Amino acid sequence: MRSRTTTWFECKIRYEKTMEDGTQKKVTETYTVDALSFTEAEASIIDEMSAYISGDFEVRDIKKAAYGEVFFSESAAADRWYKTKLQFITIDDKTEKEKRSNVNYLVHAASLPEAVRSIDEVMGGTMIDYVIASVAETQIMDVFEHNKISAKQERDDKPEYELEQNTEETK
Repeated sequence: MRSRTTTWFECKIRYEKTMEDGTQKKVTETYTVDALSFTEAEASIIDEMSAYISGDFEVRDIKKAAYGEVFFSESAAADRWYKTKLQFITIDDKTEKEKRSNVNYLVHAASLPEAVRSIDEVMGGTMIDYVIASVAETQIMDVFEHNKISAKQERDDKPEYELEQNTEETK
């Protein structure tokens, strides 16, 4: 299980999707992107979705996500995203009373029990006392990280002579 802490934005995209029966239907889907600003989040989601959607699409909404860290599963079966709320338990030195602070995470898993196991796996390696307050499946379709370079960016970043060499080698 890999985790990433950064600023995340949830973006809603509206487009015409071809359904399994061949009909066209307008759908709105939610995606999460890693970005520094709303402007960068919009540019990032447009770049990412251009590869998957043929035709027009519209960015309907962008909002800052309520979580700062995402746990990524390496399992091929993981196809859902769960928003989890953990309560970290600390003892106040002055009053000696238990204090709980809430922290939200996004967890990639195949099922709710697997999401709970993933949380326990990650948090079990820490010294923090915690309680899982809630785990709920989200409508998020996918999460796009900023550091992943798309094939188009990779081509654009290479000097022209490198591209020519690669095409000559493949002939």
